[in-house]
Amino acid sequence: MRLLLLPALLVATPAAAQLRVAPEPPVSASAARGGVSVFLVNEGAAPVTGVAPERLEVVAQDGSRLAIVPAERAPASVPANGFVRVRYLSAGVISVGPPPAVAASPAAAAPSAVAPPPAAPLNAPPPAPMRTTDLPPSAAEPAPLPPPPASPPPSAAALSRDPAPPLPAETSVASGNGSSSAFVDRFSAYEPIYGAIGVGDAGTKLQVSFALRPFGGTGALSHFRFAYTQTMFWATDLPSGPFRATTYSPEAFFDVPVADTARLAFGYRHDSNGEGERTSIDANRLFVRAVKTWDLGSGWQAELVPQAWVYVAQRGLGRDVEDYWGFTSLKASLLQNNGVKLSVAARGNPGTGRGAAELFASYPLQRLGGFGVYLFGQAFAGYGEALDDYRRRESHARIGISLTR
Repeated sequence: MRLLLLPALLVATPAAAQLRVAPEPPVSASAARGGVSVFLVNEGAAPVTGVAPERLEVVAQDGSRLAIVPAERAPASVPANGFVRVRYLSAGVISVGPPPAVAASPAAAAPSAVAPPPAAPLNAPPPAPMRTTDLPPSAAEPAPLPPPPASPPPSAAALSRDPAPPLPAETSVASGNGSSSAFVDRFSAYEPIYGAIGVGDAGTKLQVSFALRPFGGTGALSHFRFAYTQTMFWATDLPSGPFRATTYSPEAFFDVPVADTARLAFGYRHDSNGEGERTSIDANRLFVRAVKTWDLGSGWQAELVPQAWVYVAQRGLGRDVEDYWGFTSLKASLLQNNGVKLSVAARGNPGTGRGAAELFASYPLQRLGGFGVYLFGQAFAGYGEALDDYRRRESHARIGISLTR
């Protein structure tokens, strides 16, 4: 069984009624360029899923009022009575003011002269004895010490240096297998992670997938991603239950937001059946992909993902894979937060008339005792569901559960 164990991680998102948004004030406006942590706190008794606020305002410790936007807006689930951390980036300085935690200088607030006490009325009772802390200042008292000299202003070179990006925060989890740690905020879901079973020769289809953002900060490398997807076909219709095919798909690409509701990705993807030289089938592609999202209201949104690619380098025995996969694909999705999601993806070669389409349907099961998975359905029709069988036309339908969608 060629099963590679990979982390299945969800991305933080929602801002539902049970969530409280708690930004962590940055030290300064310049420090905010390296990222601002915003905590989404779920004070309810059930998990909550939604979308992080598109824009927030926060006051830095130096008094700067900043606008911040999320580095990524992707679905996530906040556990009951728990929280998730979302990374925001500075979108600019709104205003500059005094530091919020620093009171006015005592010297500035002190009067220039001591006013005489008001005259007491004739029938007023005798004044109470004065405590030492009530005594007015006396000319015999020593003058207050002068304030310390101000620090010299920073040099132009120091001002021109960008602050070092914050170090990634490690998250540790204790379990029956011992403690384990990861930089969780650098991982995100990518393709759906699921297991689904069908009747007859459909067997069981398993898939694991994740994306990793190895570099922090706000520079060009902060948009670099590494992704890995592994799709396995388990012949559960046979007595021995062998794994009849596995497709391994690493990717390296840049993922760049171009608007609040649009992104552009471009990079390299390798698909392989993992076999030796004589039976190896692989495809190497350079791709460009766009993502556009529309808010339909009432928690509904639509998404369209067109993609185009070219084949590069050798591809083992699969020299004619472009006749079946083509050079373009289109994915369309319709989803409701905490509700159903429908997604269909199609690809093919109009010149040969060969292609394929795949349908996904999912529904969250958190209402069943906080069950943190999705009911999941998958159907495929066309050529190349498994890379080993890219010349074979087949149709299958399966049902199961998914961890991401």
